[in-house]
Amino acid sequence: MGKFEIKKDKSGQFRFNLKASNGQVILSSEAYKTKASCDNGIASVRTNSQDNSKFDRKTAKDGSPYFNLKASNGQIIGASEMYSSTSAMENGIASVKNNAPDAKVEDNS
Repeated sequence: MGKFEIKKDKSGQFRFNLKASNGQVILSSEAYKTKASCDNGIASVRTNSQDNSKFDRKTAKDGSPYFNLKASNGQIIGASEMYSSTSAMENGIASVKNNAPDAKVEDNS
C-alpha cells in the first residue's frame, strides 16, 4: 500500500510525496503555506487521480516524458519524476491511480 509523506521544506512550507508500496516517489506536490492546505491537496489527489483526463502528459526539453496531475480547476496538484519512456510514464500514472485512494498519511512535518 502506498503512503503520502508530509514534510516541511527549508522555507517552512508543507509538501507531500505520494510513495508506492516499494517506497518510490510517484507524485510530488507544490508547496503549501499551511498544513490544512497540504491536507486538502492530498484529498484532491485522492479524488482527481481516479479521472484519467486529470493527468496532463508532457515531454521535457530533453525528451523525457512526465506528467502533472491537475485539479478540476486546472491547478497542478502534483508532478511526477522524469521517465525514460512513455510506457514507464504510463506505469507511473497507473501507480498513482492505484495507490492514492487508500494511501495512509505519514506526517513528518
